[in-house]
Amino acid sequence: MPTHVPHPHHHHHPGQGHPPASISPSILRLSVLQRLAIAAALIALLWGAVIWAMKI
Repeated sequence: MPTHVPHPHHHHHPGQGHPPASISPSILRLSVLQRLAIAAALIALLWGAVIWAMKI
């Protein structure tokens, strides 16, 4: 037997459509070059932290 799943309550006025959906930021929506640039920056940051920690 199917289970009854309550429909979530909507917050828009009757007779009007749904408001436009907002797109949440995601690293998967970036281009390959942008993802590689972020990865390179994180690697450089980690190496910088390692070198800084070794100098102390």
